[in-house]
Amino acid sequence: MSKFFKITLLLVLLSALVLPNFLGFAQMTPEQERAQLEKELKELEEKIRQYEIDITKTEAEKQTLQYRINTLRNRISQLDLEIRRGNIIIQDLGLQIQDTEGSIEKTSLKIEDSREKLAGILKVIYEEDQKSLIEILLSERTLSGFFDNLMALEVLNSESQELLENIKGLKSTLESQKEKLDEGKDSLARTVKVQTLQKQQSEEFKKEQEKLRNMKEAQYQQYLKEKQELEKRAAEIMTRITQLTLPGLAVPQTRKELYELASWAGNSAGGVRPALILGLIEVESALGINVGQCNCAGQPVCRYPELSYKQVMSNKQWDAFLKITQELGLNPNTTPVSCYVSGGQVQMGGAMGPAQFMPNTWLNLGYQQKVENITGIKPANPWRARDAFLAAALYLANWNASTQNRQSEIGAVTAYLCGTSQMTATCNQAGGEWYRNLVMQKADQWQIWINQGAL
Repeated sequence: MSKFFKITLLLVLLSALVLPNFLGFAQMTPEQERAQLEKELKELEEKIRQYEIDITKTEAEKQTLQYRINTLRNRISQLDLEIRRGNIIIQDLGLQIQDTEGSIEKTSLKIEDSREKLAGILKVIYEEDQKSLIEILLSERTLSGFFDNLMALEVLNSESQELLENIKGLKSTLESQKEKLDEGKDSLARTVKVQTLQKQQSEEFKKEQEKLRNMKEAQYQQYLKEKQELEKRAAEIMTRITQLTLPGLAVPQTRKELYELASWAGNSAGGVRPALILGLIEVESALGINVGQCNCAGQPVCRYPELSYKQVMSNKQWDAFLKITQELGLNPNTTPVSCYVSGGQVQMGGAMGPAQFMPNTWLNLGYQQKVENITGIKPANPWRARDAFLAAALYLANWNASTQNRQSEIGAVTAYLCGTSQMTATCNQAGGEWYRNLVMQKADQWQIWINQGAL
């Protein structure tokens, strides 16, 4: 690993050693956690299916209510047009009735006038009938003139009577017409009143249907929201289940199993002491319990899930990290990597797995290839315990730790943090001396247990 990243990783490892929550997590084996998560996932999937049924049902109910609302809206519009049409006709009938009433009034005046004229004519005829022959002869020059005058009065009387009868007939017709217009107006007014009531009822029913639709819409949105939350949780569980089969959570928890794994890795790397490997990985990741506290949504212990790998990892590491996670089928946005946050400031990190390899170191410096060549399993996985222990042993061996000479081991441990076996001023400032002393102290303790057969 590069010197820069090793320096920042040291601070991360310090926090790992004092996190008691990891010890609690270690009490549950990956198999137990996976079984529990699979059970929860099955329950979530059943709930999601039920929500899908409810959503489909609610959507159908929404469409039915909307259809009713549209039908009522069209009915209300139709009634509104009919009411407006009826009111216009009523107004027109009112005008016709006024005209007819005026005509009746005029006709009545004509009848009265005709009666007066007829009365005058009848009076004259009566007076003429009462005249004696002497009066007729005295008043008229000739007898024929008298009879001509009398005949003219009779004709005028007949014509006046005929006109009077015609006027009376016209009045009767107008009165009949007015009666029919009144009846039509009243009937149409009743129809408009009924239509107005129907419109009001339709509007009230439409409001009720809109209220129900809005309630269904709110219920529909709530179902969607709850379903999305369940789907989010299900996705987290599936990611976690995937991680349980890949990251370093399968690190053995007993000393015996850890020693056997470290012995295999040390022998495969050319003879690196198992105690040295165990001391190193205990400092790096608390023996695989803490493989990173950032970019870790879905992990049982995740202090900074909101900090993505891009925020804690140099952009020079991104391509390698994406390639590694893609080959392993991992979600790059939820696979844990190391980080260090102090005073609200995020410092660089990004190391992977129990042995805390940086992506470029793992992929581009050949450690993935070396592990694959030994195990025969492709792709090698920095979060898998066997691959991580073997890669750490190979790195130590590359700095002469396989000689099992203490000074060479100290130099290899120093290089593991600082990229150089020499305790330079920069390395020392980054905590190099403290780091290698702690690793060697842990290694010595492991060696005591090994020598005593206390594993």
